[in-house]
Amino acid sequence: MKLDSVVEAAIERLDATNGAREAALATSRVLIRQCANAIRAIHRQEWPTAQELLTAAQQTADELRARLADHPAILHAGYTQDAFKEYAEARLTYALVHGDELPSAEALGVEPAAYLNGLAEAASELRRYILDGLRHGALATGERLLEAMDDVYSLLVTVDYPDAVTGGLRRTTDALRAVLERTRGDLTTALRQERLMAAIAQLEGRLSAPEPEP
Repeated sequence: MKLDSVVEAAIERLDATNGAREAALATSRVLIRQCANAIRAIHRQEWPTAQELLTAAQQTADELRARLADHPAILHAGYTQDAFKEYAEARLTYALVHGDELPSAEALGVEPAAYLNGLAEAASELRRYILDGLRHGALATGERLLEAMDDVYSLLVTVDYPDAVTGGLRRTTDALRAVLERTRGDLTTALRQERLMAAIAQLEGRLSAPEPEP
């Protein structure tokens, strides 16, 4: 082949790769925005809105994977995997809050590292949901979600691979541990206050009860 033909063929491939990269960046931004809005709707308990946004996010994630089927390097690039991590986080947050069975990495169509990091961040998101619930006296829900946080941390702390393999999961898990301990302290304080108020109310009831006639 002539030199100009060889160079032209290489340039065409680079053009295709660059086009795929630009499209992936744009689609990744859309996916991250959809997932952030879905998590916000979950915290506000706007369930129809959350489900609608998660459905849209699933379609965007599927579109992103399809576009990058012929560009594995871009599919596994950091910004693309970050978007898939956010998608996993949104879907897992919804499942954890509702007590549903967690979808697997295969079901979500994400890589294991993105899935596990998304799981850790989903567990951390439960802190906000728990604290919002405490303001309305939802102690039982708080206890259930704290147990879920603890279960996630207990499993993730056993994953021992280099950061290059896990996408920095160790740091994400360490951050989850700090969130877990703060949440445990807040919930414990709320439970103690609830018990104290119940004891005071019971005592007041006894003191205000009429004495039996002789």
